[in-house]
Amino acid sequence: MGNGGEPEAVAAVSFAGPAILPAITQGVEVPDRIAALQVGSCIWSSALTPFTGIRLLTMLSIARGPGLTMSEKTKDRSHLSRLGRWAAELVLVFVGVYAAFWLNNYQQRRAEAQRRDQILASLEQEFLRGIESGKITGAKQERQAAEFRRALDAGEMPPLRPFVFTTDYSPGDIATLLQSGGVELLDVKTLMTLRQLESVIRWGLSDMQRYQKLSDELIVPNLDQDISFFYDPANKKLRKRFEIYPQALEATVRFAHDLDRTKTELLKQIQAERQREH
Repeated sequence: MGNGGEPEAVAAVSFAGPAILPAITQGVEVPDRIAALQVGSCIWSSALTPFTGIRLLTMLSIARGPGLTMSEKTKDRSHLSRLGRWAAELVLVFVGVYAAFWLNNYQQRRAEAQRRDQILASLEQEFLRGIESGKITGAKQERQAAEFRRALDAGEMPPLRPFVFTTDYSPGDIATLLQSGGVELLDVKTLMTLRQLESVIRWGLSDMQRYQKLSDELIVPNLDQDISFFYDPANKKLRKRFEIYPQALEATVRFAHDLDRTKTELLKQIQAERQREH
């Protein structure tokens, strides 16, 4: 200790300071070096200046190596929490969209089922009435045709009457039904049977209209004529041009039978489709 001892302490610090820096930069553990400097701690502590203290703290901080601070860990946890919330929101949105889509399809299918049942119920009631009415009308026509054929074969020369065929059928009825959703809603087999009925009606009405036209041209204008105008008195048979009259009566009976058969098939198909729906 010379001149009060302070210069020697300063010299020790000046010597120790440069020795620590190379050790840090070369990867030597700092705590061992600092422990060596604790010899003569009284001289060391009294000689430390604020500047050297800051340098030591800085070096110790560097020597600790890489690591996460509290703020960085908090930030990472915040990011993970945010990602979790985003994932949960995405799942909720997906589930919500899927549920809305499923509900919309369910409501649409239910509405279609109700509309299908309404159409089938309407057709069922209509054909039930039509079949019952057709049976009554057909039986009457069959009796008339059979009575005329019996009298004709017996040579009784039965009188001819105007041939008139009336119907409330409209070609637009089935078309309107199909356009109102029947094509999309009804079973394919039901549609095929419905088309078959429409074909039977069209062909039958075409024949009835042809016979009625012949009746209007050949029979109606000559109703005031004597019976010999229509029959050959020698054999008591119809003259050639009037043979269409019994043919018209028999065609009416065949048409009634075809209608009854086709309507019955369609009614069975409609009832079967309704039972499947329920």
